[in-house]
Amino acid sequence: MEHNTLGYWFWFLFIGGVIGWVAGLIIRGRGFGILGDIVIGIIGAMLGGWMSNVLGLYVSSSFGMFLMAVLGAVVLVGLTRFVVRHA
Repeated sequence: MEHNTLGYWFWFLFIGGVIGWVAGLIIRGRGFGILGDIVIGIIGAMLGGWMSNVLGLYVSSSFGMFLMAVLGAVVLVGLTRFVVRHA
């Protein structure tokens, strides 16, 4: 799928929302709202990709990539809460 198609961006935002929603369920039992879920999901996916690279993990399956993205989103939310509590 080309990156400039409407379908690509729909799936990009949808998957980001799902990742953020799952992270919200894990961390606090509910999501962060549609926009919050999308932002957390997208940034968390980038963080998860970076973490897997730093740790030397090679994730080849879609499910493995999804898990790393969720892990990144959970870490993002956890770090955000830690910083806010201690600021």
